[in-house]
Formats: sequence, C-alpha cells, structure tokens
Amino acid sequence: MRRKLTLKQIAKEMDVSIATVSKALRDSSDIGLETREKIQAFAKLYNYKPNNIALSLKNRKTKNIGVIIPEIVHHFFTTVVSGVEKVANKRGYNVIVCLSDESFDKEVINMEMLASGSIDGFIMSLSKETQNKKDFHHLKEAINQGMPLVLFDRVAEEIYCDKVVIDDAQGTYRAVNYLIDTGCKRIALITTVDYVSVGKLRTQGYINALEDAGMKIEQNLIVKIEDTENCEEPIAALFETQEFDAIFGVNESFAVTAMREAQIRGYKIPEDISIIGFTDGILSKNSFPRMSTINQHGVEMGEHAAEMLIDKLEEVDEDEYYRTEVVKSSLTIRESTKKIS
Repeated sequence: MRRKLTLKQIAKEMDVSIATVSKALRDSSDIGLETREKIQAFAKLYNYKPNNIALSLKNRKTKNIGVIIPEIVHHFFTTVVSGVEKVANKRGYNVIVCLSDESFDKEVINMEMLASGSIDGFIMSLSKETQNKKDFHHLKEAINQGMPLVLFDRVAEEIYCDKVVIDDAQGTYRAVNYLIDTGCKRIALITTVDYVSVGKLRTQGYINALEDAGMKIEQNLIVKIEDTENCEEPIAALFETQEFDAIFGVNESFAVTAMREAQIRGYKIPEDISIIGFTDGILSKNSFPRMSTINQHGVEMGEHAAEMLIDKLEEVDEDEYYRTEVVKSSLTIRESTKKIS
C-alpha cells in the first residue's frame, strides 16, 4: 500500500519550501505559474490529498491549546492538565481538553477535529493503542505541516518534537532500593505490558535495582497487565501462586488493588507485605494504611509542557531543534512500608 504523501515530501522532491508547496496547491498567485503547475502535476500524479490538519494551518492564531490525554480517572493526568492551564492562562492562552480513552482512532479524530481551526498547537500523552500499533502518522502529519506538538509522559522516540518525561526508571530504582534496604527479600512487580512506554521503563528500573543488589530476577513475581481497569484477577492470581514480602505497582491503581487483596487474605501492611505505588494521588493519600509512592509531579510536568509549546508558538524564526525535559520524581514514604532500621 502506497504511503500517504505529505507536503514535506512534495517540498523535498520539488526542491522548494513547504510554504511554496502549500501556496501552489491553493493556486496562489504568489507563486509563479510554471512552479504552480509543476507542483500541482506532481501532487496529482501521486494522488496527494490535503488532510484536516493541513487545512487548519492559517495565518491567524486562535490562542487555544489542545490537550489530548488517554484518560481522566487517574489523578496524574488531571494534575498535568492543571499545570498546563496555569501556564497557558498566565500567557493568554485557553486550553481545550479531549480524551482518547486509550483508543488510536479516537486520538486521530480528536487531533483532526481540534486542528480544523480550533487550536494553535498540541500537548499529548499517547494512548495505549497508539503505542501498541506504533502508527504515528497523525503526529508526523501535524509536525510536517508546521503544527507545534509537545508529548508528555507516554512518548515515542520516532516522533521528533519537544517532550516532557519523568525519570521513570530511576524513580522505580529508588523505590525498589528502599524496599531492599528495609529487609525485603522477594519483591513482586505489578506492571503494564511492554508496549506502554512508561510501564516498560519502570519495569527496567525494577530489574536494574534487583540486579545491582545481587538479587535474582524471578519472572513469576512479575505480573504484566494489559487491561488496567480489570486488574483484580491477575493480582489475585499472584497472591494465590507466589510468596513475597513486598510489591511495587507501576501505577496507583495496581498498588491499591494489591493492598486490598493482601488485607482480604489477612496480611498485615507493612509487617507482612510492604507496598509502594507510582503516582501520589488521592487513592494513595487516603488508603489505609496510607500508601508510600513515587510522586510524578504532574503539575510541574504540565507547566513545562505548556511553556515549551507556547515558546514554540511565539518564536519568530523557525527552529527544528527539539528538546526533552526530564522532571525528577520523589519518593514519599508513608505507612505501607517499613522504616529503614
């Protein structure tokens, strides 16, 4: 199947700028007739069709930022949106938030809907389905057409844009080391499937911590969950089949579910089992006992993402230099873990 042609590809083939191609395809008199006809003929030959993202790129500015997040139920994403709004409003921009519901199709639809004239740039965290499919054509088209994009948390190396991430592997390494320092010998991991970028990084942090401590990596203590909304059964199966004295959950939901399962089975927290989760949200702060967690500092992440996007939007000169901002996590110790003696 022939790949869809982009303005950037036409510009490269014809040895002209993207702006020249765009004007030629709109039959603008700003471009000479001969050049216009050549570009139009080339586009027709290769069946070029403008997309909604391309059609949205007008000289006017909406002063709106589009934010697309995978879900709203997790506390982390709401804190990121809060950080984006804080900076955006301060700098005179409005924020429009859409949910992909972990769906590739809905992510694409949201992008095209917003780009049809509603917004000037995007801030996004990729859906699970997008990461699984590794289909980033909608992101690449937006970038090729000059639409600024900042990815946060769940990012893709294949996309050349500004990014804001947390030290996922290092944060997990720090938490697992704490469990080891408190005397834990068999530490279970409840994580996501590998195609979810943050889950993969946090799994690697867990493995690195055990290896550096000279502890064996036991695959039967690692549970990889695909459907995060229905994690009870695989977590219960872990308790049924394995013995361990600590659990690290790569998100708050996994950790709290594991704590509930342990208590149902009569284990005392943290005397019998210590538990640490990732994301210091409402569930962690109000569980009993209160959960020790890695704090992602979502508000700070959102602030960085908004600053990066607005700086790009307000630049006079085009700059193809992109940077990745790493927000450092912190470990918050509460009652679900033992104290270091």
